[in-house]
Amino acid sequence: MCGLVGIIDLRERRAVSEPVLHAMNESQRHRGPDDDGYHVEPGVGLAHRRLSIIDLSAGKQPLYNEDQSVVVVYNGEIYNFQTLRAQLESTGHRFRTRTDTEVIVHAWEEWGRGCVERFRGMFAFALWDRNRQSLLLARDRLGIKPLYYSALPCGHLLVASELKGLLAHPEVKRTIDPLAVEDYFAYGYVPEPRSILTSVRKMPPGHVLLADRGRPVPAPERYWQVSFAETASMGEDEAVDTLLGKMQEAVRLRMVADVPVGAFLSGGVDSSGVVTMMARSSDTPINTCSISFGDPAFNESSYAQRIASNLGTRHFVSQVDPDDFSLIDQLAGIYDEPFADSSALPTYRVCELARRHVKVALSGDGGDEVFAGYSRYRWHASEERFRRLLPDGFRRTAFAALARVYPRAARAPRILRLKATLEAIARDSLDAYFDSVSLAPAATRRRLFSPGFVRELQGYEAREVLRGYADEVRGADPVTTVQYLDMKTYMVGDILTKVDRASMAHSLEVRVPLLDHEFVEWAATLPASFKLRRRDGKYIFKKALSSCVPEDILYRPKMGFAVPAGKWFRSSLREDLRNRLLEGTLDETGLFDMDVIRGLVDQHQAGGRDNSAMLWSLMIYESFNRQVLR
Repeated sequence: MCGLVGIIDLRERRAVSEPVLHAMNESQRHRGPDDDGYHVEPGVGLAHRRLSIIDLSAGKQPLYNEDQSVVVVYNGEIYNFQTLRAQLESTGHRFRTRTDTEVIVHAWEEWGRGCVERFRGMFAFALWDRNRQSLLLARDRLGIKPLYYSALPCGHLLVASELKGLLAHPEVKRTIDPLAVEDYFAYGYVPEPRSILTSVRKMPPGHVLLADRGRPVPAPERYWQVSFAETASMGEDEAVDTLLGKMQEAVRLRMVADVPVGAFLSGGVDSSGVVTMMARSSDTPINTCSISFGDPAFNESSYAQRIASNLGTRHFVSQVDPDDFSLIDQLAGIYDEPFADSSALPTYRVCELARRHVKVALSGDGGDEVFAGYSRYRWHASEERFRRLLPDGFRRTAFAALARVYPRAARAPRILRLKATLEAIARDSLDAYFDSVSLAPAATRRRLFSPGFVRELQGYEAREVLRGYADEVRGADPVTTVQYLDMKTYMVGDILTKVDRASMAHSLEVRVPLLDHEFVEWAATLPASFKLRRRDGKYIFKKALSSCVPEDILYRPKMGFAVPAGKWFRSSLREDLRNRLLEGTLDETGLFDMDVIRGLVDQHQAGGRDNSAMLWSLMIYESFNRQVLR
């Protein structure tokens, strides 16, 4: 994988500051420690850090067309580049490398903005065409690779793979976006297209931005959208055969590299399926990596070992200390924006382990979103059946009243938390799903914020992020709707962001075959009953893998990849938590009601209630404020 930065003067052709361009590029050295490269002309500066994967000797970037009028810096992999190269060569384009990068410049010359629709892979790039005086920014369909940009008042457009690349520019203002703060404390991350700063935006997945010199910077335009129309007319057996064939192809394409390739193996359904397909495509044992936890509630290493033994992989396991919280302060530097998914810690460790043995690793990310694997989908579908059976007025009034008098059992299994179910049924469908994925109820967030900050929000609530996407699939069945919401929010802002930053911190490229866009498009045409059937999520996916993955692995409860933050805050991190939240930099921000924060800490440490999700998000925000903003 790689990192890119750029400074483009869209107003005139003023000289670009090469020291600033160099500082921006060096801030992302971890994304590409193998090489760097620069292109500077009047009004344009592009730079690149390279992690060499294909054509190790000749793939240096920036990379040009024949007369050097088109130049690109690029992060990602285009898996069908050889097919595209043959098409382009047949029309007269000449290539000087074996890289997928060079395909981009010639594809732009041949097909213009529509070139991205032909790319199969994960990518983010900035391309400058001197003859057209145009800049093309693009991000892959599902948001596997990141891309940040900032339009400065002076007329410069800045672009970078990570926020830190833009923050290295002295004119990028570090002013917090109040709406992004509300989003963060609802979701645990800042969903696209916002960033935590008002001056910076994220390119949405499946979008391009085509800017011409002399014109205002336009809004990004969508070039791809997944359609969940149930058009596949096939029985289960045919669906199983098709799924296995498409998955095998997606995995095979992602095993092409001129460096060692391996895989993450958690012992869950998705990673076990990916590793099985890899083993079928390889003549030699593949490398697999797992994390082992001391706490049995989080440990899946025995399942991973079984799969590795069955397939004959070269399996590597790293034991994570149950009190491995030494990375907490590093997270701010890795993620730049506040990022509250505690599984970022073990993800960092498994990437660290993998990089000792391989330079490319395949992961099973995306399977839950594509095939409806999360348990919350099942609960949402069940609750939605109740909502549709009862008149709205009666449902809202009666179930809200029952929820008020029913005792809370926050630590009980979901099936025993009737109060939460009653509250969900009383809400409308979108509000109920938002509540199920948010870190804390809206009322808790409002109490958390200072009165002045609440006024700044001007009535905005983070649920509006989901409402905008829900409007795009209006009329779809409940499971399809929440799959779509997760693909646009949680998968991009949390899962893919987590893996990209953790892997890039170790200069490791991670590829995600289950998010091959052709595979996703096909899966989206399947009936909802092929994905969620009664209590069984990923129904057709598990059935397809049943011939090669043991049944007790396919159908065991999902364990997740989190850390015991609640226990830490009552024991080993007890005093550190109080120091960070009550004596740290949160008070100076003016965002928070410090008495409420003190109450959350006291209540949790006294054992009265588990506030670990909100406390973790506050601790991460304090670290971000101290290390990034200050």
